[in-house]
Amino acid sequence: MPEQSRTTIRVLVVDDEPGIRDAYRQVLAESDVSQEVEGFRELRSRLFSRKEPERSRAKARPHRTTFEPVFCDQAPAAVAAVKEALAHNQPFAVVFLDMRMPPGPDGVWAAAQIRELDPAVEIVICTAYSDADPSDIGGLVPPEDKLSYLQKPFHPHEVRQMTIALGSKWRAERRIVKLAYFDTLTGLPNREQSHNRLVRALQAAQENDRTLAVLYLDLDNFKRVNDTLGHAAGDELLRRVADRLRNSLRDRVDTAVPGAGAGPRLGDIARLGGDEFMVLLPNMRSPADAGGVAERLIEALREPMQLASNSLVVTASVGIAVYPQDGTDAVTLLRHADLAMYVAKRRNPGTYAYYDASMNAIALHRFTIEDRLRGALARNELSLLYQPQFDVRTASVSGMEALLCWTSGELGVVSSAEFLPVAEETGLIHSIGAWVLRTACLQAKTWRAEGLPVRRIAVNVSGREFALADYPAQVATIVRETGIDPALLELEISESVVMADEAWAERTINQLKQLGVSLALDDFGIGYSRFGRLRNLAVDRLKIGRSFVTSITEGGDDRAIASAIIAMSRSLHINVIAEGVENFPQLAFLQEQDCQDAQGFLLSGPLQAEEARALLKRSGELGDGSRSQRFKALIG
Repeated sequence: MPEQSRTTIRVLVVDDEPGIRDAYRQVLAESDVSQEVEGFRELRSRLFSRKEPERSRAKARPHRTTFEPVFCDQAPAAVAAVKEALAHNQPFAVVFLDMRMPPGPDGVWAAAQIRELDPAVEIVICTAYSDADPSDIGGLVPPEDKLSYLQKPFHPHEVRQMTIALGSKWRAERRIVKLAYFDTLTGLPNREQSHNRLVRALQAAQENDRTLAVLYLDLDNFKRVNDTLGHAAGDELLRRVADRLRNSLRDRVDTAVPGAGAGPRLGDIARLGGDEFMVLLPNMRSPADAGGVAERLIEALREPMQLASNSLVVTASVGIAVYPQDGTDAVTLLRHADLAMYVAKRRNPGTYAYYDASMNAIALHRFTIEDRLRGALARNELSLLYQPQFDVRTASVSGMEALLCWTSGELGVVSSAEFLPVAEETGLIHSIGAWVLRTACLQAKTWRAEGLPVRRIAVNVSGREFALADYPAQVATIVRETGIDPALLELEISESVVMADEAWAERTINQLKQLGVSLALDDFGIGYSRFGRLRNLAVDRLKIGRSFVTSITEGGDDRAIASAIIAMSRSLHINVIAEGVENFPQLAFLQEQDCQDAQGFLLSGPLQAEEARALLKRSGELGDGSRSQRFKALIG
């Protein structure tokens, strides 16, 4: 037989007469309709010796409504019961209030107190007297559509049906409120509800001269999860994040906040949309306390979480704005917290920052960059420079790395450190990256057609591009349309991007390798990889980061690490290139370690295409001579 659906309605009955309370108790505890119907069918079967058809019996199982009544004999006790129910998140749907309950306050007093505590509860005033004017009571206990009247003596069925009807109305309104004010994915309050709560909290803070803080939390690189694992995985990740944030604010002593003590929660959390969350801390003793809570949230998310077959480490950046110094209204506080989050993400993802007024200039500058960058391609403001890569063993040019430059008609020369993060955040990197790849391929093909000894053209790939499921197909299209020999093309991918999701990276790298292009792992050794992992990645080259090369002549750990990377790579048959070579001792060390390639300002800075062409021509014309003589002929 099919299971019956069940609805339970919580009811508060308040009457000073024990007999009346017993009458309510019998009405609200009697057998439900489904049991009565079942009993009638059993009786008919016995009387007429007829077996009920299984199908008809299965159909005759209506929805069950049960009641969970609580009884009080005086108005103050009723108000206390409502407070307790709300504190445990078990609100009453319907309250039956006797009009007169001597010697204490009457039902109207109780109704007004209860309405202030719970604006949603359905209140029924019960009276046997004719001196109670409903219109007068309605004005004292608004709204009128949530206030009903029951004349004593009442019929039991009347009480039962009224309870079911009002309980159904209460549930329907709760569902509507949940849809309007709560996020359906995480169950958290949404942007509208969070704004309402912040407005109320600000009013309370102003009245009580308290400090409150708003935390604006944004996940780092969440877009990559959607792009690589799909939106279903992204949704599941957001649910897990919401649970962790909730738990980190609930039922714990906050050792980071002196005097906070234990309590149901430190603050209220809401999902503002996408991967953005807001935390309201209404009872901060000082602005510094908010930083402790921010650290707790960040650490809670850092614990690895298993998503399908993938182990993910989630980081978040948090911005903090404090009332009253950072704003006195909800819109301003939230905007300033958002701005502080942006600054934290730009400076060091996975950290938090407090708002300060200087950030307004940063925001304006960032907005200007984004606005002008959107039309940079159409205005032909983007260009490529080419930094040579040298074979340190033969002192010849082994490759060219394409470097993107932007000269804005309004802003002048804009540093790539400024505009590339904006391009990634806004998604402009997809169109810009495709332009860079196409332009570099065409240039390399031109050099090769001129007979110049160009061995490879290296192009950087952003995390946003690499995360696209169809990125290998995009590369294949550009290779085909430009007609470049794919063996000339080398794609440089940051080690951090690859190690964020090794399974995805392995599949994507294999697809790219099938096109005939080569792959380089950029910024290797910063702290993500182990050499054992490289066995699963079909990379052709490791690029030792500038941070190691800068200090390799000073001895210490960096020198040892660089030596180990070169030696281990040789055993794995992976070439190594060192970037950031700026002096001869660094170059000499790389030559001693038998490092294949080097790149840096000692050898050459970025060149215009014609300058790079001339260097390639000289490299091809070099005759015999010592390595130092050949380097001198190339770089002067």
